[in-house]
Amino acid sequence: PNLAATGMQAMPEGRPPLRTGLGVLTLRAGLPTALAADAAAPARQWLEFSVTDHGEGLSEEVERRLFTPFFTTKAEGMGLGLSLCRTVVEQHGGALTFGPASPRGTVFRFTLPVAQAGTQPLPAETLHA
Repeated sequence: PNLAATGMQAMPEGRPPLRTGLGVLTLRAGLPTALAADAAAPARQWLEFSVTDHGEGLSEEVERRLFTPFFTTKAEGMGLGLSLCRTVVEQHGGALTFGPASPRGTVFRFTLPVAQAGTQPLPAETLHA
């Protein structure tokens, strides 16, 4: 939810309507293109999620500090959202990246490993330890 909310806030018109050209926030899920096409990729399967906004994009200064805790470009932001998103994704064995969207804006992508057949979830007390 944080990546989607951040994407909507990045667009000058604010929360976008569902389908109005550049006012669209795109959310996708699927197999990463590079991994799906690479026959030599490791046997581990991955899911890729992406959030694309069509705002003004990111300056070099913002890009350098984007995942720094307490860094924010918002008047009322705490600067923890993207830092926490990256931490959670990495703790689950994935990666969170970003780059420019075309024709404008930013795309955030995160990958997570697919659980192997027979994998059992951790007990709740383990997750909160």
